[in-house]
Amino acid sequence: MIDYVSYKRVSSYQLMWILVMFDLPTETKIQRKLASDFRKCLLKDGFTMFQFSIYVRNCASRENTKVHIERIRNIIPEEGKVCIISITERQFQEILTFEGSRRSSKIPDAIQLELF
Repeated sequence: MIDYVSYKRVSSYQLMWILVMFDLPTETKIQRKLASDFRKCLLKDGFTMFQFSIYVRNCASRENTKVHIERIRNIIPEEGKVCIISITERQFQEILTFEGSRRSSKIPDAIQLELF
């Protein structure tokens, strides 16, 4: 039985988001394959596309964030530019998104999974 009284939600300052922004060359067949492989590795590691060339992933803690950042560092192609930013859930909630001149719907909160 779950004791709901003692259950505490993790602070939105403890949950983290990783944003990976990249501009990889795609002029040759090999470059296109490397860029595609990079994106596939991000998806395999739990990232989702936020915009073209911007992928995001939620992490339960700063320690977990470091693990995923290290994974990304190990798969960065030789050419191109990759930027990695880690921000808190609270900061991520403050992102304003627009489609044309209309404001898009609010970004949903991260889903927390707790295993007992």
